[in-house]
Amino acid sequence: MKKRKFLVVSGPNLNLLGTRKTSIYGQGSLEDIHQGLKLSAADLQVEVECVQFNAEGSIIDCLQNAPNEFEGVVINAGALAHYSYALRSAIGAMLIPCVEVFISNVHTREEFRHQSVIAPVCVGVIGGFGKKSYLLALEALVNLGAEQ
Repeated sequence: MKKRKFLVVSGPNLNLLGTRKTSIYGQGSLEDIHQGLKLSAADLQVEVECVQFNAEGSIIDCLQNAPNEFEGVVINAGALAHYSYALRSAIGAMLIPCVEVFISNVHTREEFRHQSVIAPVCVGVIGGFGKKSYLLALEALVNLGAEQ
């Protein structure tokens, strides 16, 4: 039986996580997050492919090909989530479930609430749990597919 496969897309400058305030973002780098997801995916008996792009067009190109290979997408678009209507259109056109994540700890910075233009075309948004937001999103997609 073929393993179910999910795509994890991280956006611009998220590879700089390790240089940000640890009380907000937690410790580690984006690579650490991706490695943890791969271990968790094995426990969930699924596969994940983790990619990171610093250009909006590269993310959109990747998402346009996603339905051919993946059952769902976890996306942390970084700052693009706040203003990219092109990214919103690409997510809406995929016709596979997508969960938006953001890793900031809203309890630490109450004055900066997440504002997203891509959230309305995603099946859910998970944030405020640091790097665990990615894992929660992956688990949600796995469970969503199991119910269908």
